[in-house]
Amino acid sequence: MIRVLSRSLGRFRRSESGHATIEFALVFPSMLFLLLSGVEMGLVSLQHAMLERAMDITVRDIRLSTGSAPQHDEIKDLLCERAGFISNCEDNMLLEMVEIDPRAWGGISQNATCTDQSEEVAPVVQFKNDAGDNALMILRACAKIDPVFPTVGLGRNVVKDGAGQFALVAISAFVQEPR
Repeated sequence: MIRVLSRSLGRFRRSESGHATIEFALVFPSMLFLLLSGVEMGLVSLQHAMLERAMDITVRDIRLSTGSAPQHDEIKDLLCERAGFISNCEDNMLLEMVEIDPRAWGGISQNATCTDQSEEVAPVVQFKNDAGDNALMILRACAKIDPVFPTVGLGRNVVKDGAGQFALVAISAFVQEPR
């Protein structure tokens, strides 16, 4: 009985059938993790680049259109129209515009105020586009997006709000031209 058992265990140990299955089972999950994280990172980078581009073009329009001071809704519509890849942009984006004194620099807060779908709707944060001539203005847009793969790789490890979305932030500065 022991001899039969040791002989069959020896044959099993020397057998090379099935070694590819074990290798596949060990390597495939890590390769899938890297692939899905790469796709997620590419899509997040695309959305962030489009938000930055929309911010640059919109701020350029604000700078060049002397005499008019577009307000919150108009700027938000322009950003959402130009951003393209941000889904449900009108509801998921929050704008903040602050006048900064360049001679007594205090900056703006490091934490961007963003929307949170899981909480009650908050009113518009500070937004002031009626500053005097030659005033330094900071415009910050925070858009919330859903991860493509929320349970795998990068989508699982980003900081998310209560609704499972994470923030893309774009900041731009401009000087209010004389009217």
